Amino acid sequence: MNLLQRHIFKSVVFACAVAAGVFSFVLIIGNAFKDLLGYLLAGQLTTGTFLQLLALLVPFVSVNALPIGMLTGVLLVLGRMSAQQEITAMRAAGLGIGFVARPILLLATLGVIVTLGLNFYYMPLARTLYRSTVNDAVRQNPLSIIVEKTFIRDFPGFVVYAGYKQGGELRDVWLWRLDKEKRVTEFLRAQSGRIDYDDDLNVMKVRLLNTFSDRRNPKNPELFANTDSLVSMDEVAVDIPLDNLFGRRVVQRKLSALTFGELLERKAQLEREQAPLAERMKVSITLNEKAANSFTIFAFALLAIPLGIKVSRKETSANLGIALLLTLGYYFLTVAVGWLDRSPALRPDLMMWLPPVLFISFGAWLYRRVERI
Repeated sequence: MNLLQRHIFKSVVFACAVAAGVFSFVLIIGNAFKDLLGYLLAGQLTTGTFLQLLALLVPFVSVNALPIGMLTGVLLVLGRMSAQQEITAMRAAGLGIGFVARPILLLATLGVIVTLGLNFYYMPLARTLYRSTVNDAVRQNPLSIIVEKTFIRDFPGFVVYAGYKQGGELRDVWLWRLDKEKRVTEFLRAQSGRIDYDDDLNVMKVRLLNTFSDRRNPKNPELFANTDSLVSMDEVAVDIPLDNLFGRRVVQRKLSALTFGELLERKAQLEREQAPLAERMKVSITLNEKAANSFTIFAFALLAIPLGIKVSRKETSANLGIALLLTLGYYFLTVAVGWLDRSPALRPDLMMWLPPVLFISFGAWLYRRVERI
């Protein structure tokens, strides 16, 4: 690699790193707001644990940020070089498009190797550790999920409100019991109460004092004619299961959170048990999806080379717009292929390779066209 190619390589590396860093930051902030902000505000996560969890999100978001960063970085660098006539000068000196593309394709190949490692090893481990860390942190102080003067909708099948909370003591407690369609089947209001956590059963135990109850017919809770008369009670005990919320001792891992070796073991186990084809196909889909997604970075780089040269504009907004449209088109195609997971006869596992193959083919076609100009 001569001096000029090293210059292109370094420029693309810097631009891709900046772009991938920006996209990673946006994705990390989005995941933090969605998963962690509530726990942090409730005091269930310390600042140190919160920062640790943000670091564990890096491998997870990098899988998506690296291909987008590669596409954006190549478009920006080659668009600038083309606009400043650097590409024209190199071609006038007898250096073809292959000379320009060589360092970029080398970087893309390295990116494929890194992404394969992330998809099949580091991301699953980080994702599992992330969920375990969240569960352990919440389990240490589960009562802090109740925040006074706040409607708590995190409990499966319940909504809880407390006007005052001091430790496990509650005052002005409102509790709604919901059915599977999120309709109210019972409303309880108590003057005071107490909440405790049963670690063995993973259950939140709520004891309400001086309570009145308003029950409805569970078959049609929206019909007020079915409402029972208010019933006053001295004490009411309600157990709220938390299995689907937090604090599980064993984190249930999805197929996407399994490493390459674990996926192969799961596939072999299902074959030994002669599991249904649809269940075995899910494992095969996950394997092929992880592998195919790793080649996204190469597909984006190959496509960005002719586009970056052809666009030939100084305005970064044009290049960023092209990158956004290509990214949306690629991931929409990936999602569309994923809809076939319930039709194993169509081999959705092999169809996972359709998006990268199409983009690589289209990029190669554009590359040949630009090279002939």
